[in-house]
Amino acid sequence: MRVALVHDWLTDMRGGERCDLFTLLHVPGSVSPTIERRRITTSFVQTLPEAARHYRYYLPLFPAAVERFDPRGYDLVLSSSHCVAKGARLAPGALRGSSAHQRSRLRLPSRRPTREVDAR
Repeated sequence: MRVALVHDWLTDMRGGERCDLFTLLHVPGSVSPTIERRRITTSFVQTLPEAARHYRYYLPLFPAAVERFDPRGYDLVLSSSHCVAKGARLAPGALRGSSAHQRSRLRLPSRRPTREVDAR
């Protein structure tokens, strides 16, 4: 069974070592050698100016970036996300497993007032 792990970004150590990795952004040297040795596929966000330092400024592009990953050939796609990784496409017949972490603290600017609701 081929398994892919989709994670928002690899900028420091958090876990996940036995799958092919798909991520919006990977900063080489920021994760363990175990992860660095994995096949890591990044999105177009990786190529944007100053993305390694200021990737959060590109938040409006994240959904489009994660939807462009090509999941063909994977039987299981696991997404580990607190932002957009859960939006990765699936190949026909593939299964999805998703771990959604705390709500995203990244917010798009808004012209109208918003109210936060704590769902706990």
